[in-house]
Amino acid sequence: MESFITDTPVATIIFIFTIITSLYAFSNETVYGKFMLHPYSVSRGQRLYSLITSGLIHKDWAHLLVNMLSYYFFAFPLEKTFASLSSWGHVQFGILYLVSIILSDITSIMKHKDHFWFNSLGASGAVCAVVFSYILFYPLNKMIILPIPFPIPAVIYGFLFLAYCWYAARNSRDAINHDAHFYGALTGVLLTIIFFPDVAGYFINTLKGGI
Repeated sequence: MESFITDTPVATIIFIFTIITSLYAFSNETVYGKFMLHPYSVSRGQRLYSLITSGLIHKDWAHLLVNMLSYYFFAFPLEKTFASLSSWGHVQFGILYLVSIILSDITSIMKHKDHFWFNSLGASGAVCAVVFSYILFYPLNKMIILPIPFPIPAVIYGFLFLAYCWYAARNSRDAINHDAHFYGALTGVLLTIIFFPDVAGYFINTLKGGI
């Protein structure tokens, strides 16, 4: 535990805090309701805090488990990578995560600004940002993605994921906010390139070297 705090303090704090707030919201309907993103209200200048708090709670145990497992496997090595490249790496990781929570929901707010019934919650947008930032640095690392029965390079997963989210956001009726996943991923890529401009060339050269 000490190594987590020393090497990845920001990722550790976010991980613990998200689990605590999610578990608390499971048993407190008032907090659960107030923390959810409500585009109808936000677009009218109300409940602006929910742009952040919606990323700190989850629908149920399964939702929390999936997001936190993904976060665990990618956020901690990503913060270490940031810290190895910049003296501000820990801060930059925190900025990427928090900004991605907000920006991943912007299109949802625009899309559902007149839909009083629509709510959104979960850290998925920010987690997608973390995953896609990781892919920029390690595009050829293998990932096991169900239901694919064998490991695939991270970059292939990235393209498949974006294509699926784009399609699902327009055709799916599964109550999952695919827009947040898609734009969270793009936010992660954009912010990583802003923080580390050389990563774009590194990404391309790594792909060329792996072909």
